[in-house]
Amino acid sequence: MNEISHEDPVDQQLREAAPYIDDNGFTAGVLRQLPAPRRSPRSLRGAILLAATLLASALAYLASDGGRFVVVAMERLATLPALWLFALAFGSGILVMIAGVIAAIAKASELQS
Repeated sequence: MNEISHEDPVDQQLREAAPYIDDNGFTAGVLRQLPAPRRSPRSLRGAILLAATLLASALAYLASDGGRFVVVAMERLATLPALWLFALAFGSGILVMIAGVIAAIAKASELQS
């Protein structure tokens, strides 16, 4: 761990210099001329997103004939042979496991960098 520090001389001088360099009020003048930050109500944004989600869910339910596709899919699964059900469950488990491993690897590499 014997790292030799190669600091930029200008960077070193700036670190050692006074914490504030007098600019005859230039910085304060610029800050006064900037427009005031606008505040947007976050609760309104959340309410709009919630309303849009509920509306989209209701429209999807109505467009799918009241959720009939779920019943049809369950009927199709019930008529499958047991071996096919096992293969479907096994394949789904493998896919979920692969997704979890990829997420874990991505998170680990993110933490290392």
